[in-house]
Amino acid sequence: MTHLLAFGEPTGQGWTQVGELALALLLCSAIGLERELAQKSAGLRTHTLVGVGAALIMLISKYGFTTVLGPHVSLDPSRVAAQIVSGIGFIGGGLIFVRRDAVRGLTTAAVIWMSAAVGMACGAGLWLLALVVTAGHFLVLYGYPAIGRRLPRSKWAPSTLTMTYRGGQGVLRTALAACTDRGFAVSEISTDQVDHGDDGLVRVALTLQGVRMLADLAAALTEIDGVVAVRAGDVNVESD
Repeated sequence: MTHLLAFGEPTGQGWTQVGELALALLLCSAIGLERELAQKSAGLRTHTLVGVGAALIMLISKYGFTTVLGPHVSLDPSRVAAQIVSGIGFIGGGLIFVRRDAVRGLTTAAVIWMSAAVGMACGAGLWLLALVVTAGHFLVLYGYPAIGRRLPRSKWAPSTLTMTYRGGQGVLRTALAACTDRGFAVSEISTDQVDHGDDGLVRVALTLQGVRMLADLAAALTEIDGVVAVRAGDVNVESD
């Protein structure tokens, strides 16, 4: 049971507040797990800590100053909580990388910002909104790429290209330069070690944005020394 002060204000240290922190922990862990499985720079631990921290700050903003209340003292409980919105931008900004015309980390930065919002909703007791927004996160991250692939071809419609190459030869750096030289922006990169033997084959999946023909880029990539095969959509091109 939440204890009350002389002026009828709750201390904010009851099981209700513990439940709100636990909900923030659960929901933000689910969001962070998706980022962790996608091998992003900010994963399970970062999103969980951001969400729970935001929920705690929200509770402090609501209940942390009740001991100074009196007939001539009034407080604005939103002032401390409002600083979360601006403060979380420093973490998000550190996740965004710009290299030539390719920008990476925007989605993860946005998810960090949303994790803080989910934590704030939990701390404010708005559990239904927190649940709906968490479900919306998975809808956007898993459902929207399929919608994007069905959009009419434009520079905003993403394309996927998979390349297999021999590691240790600087192939990926050369391939990324070739992508940008041909007008493609690389928005996502995912690598996987295919062969741990002498060849050290690596498979990389690139999410590209651009208006030029993807097949022409695939053909150009196969000309790079060390590239074994390139798959662009349903077209598979192997190096000579």
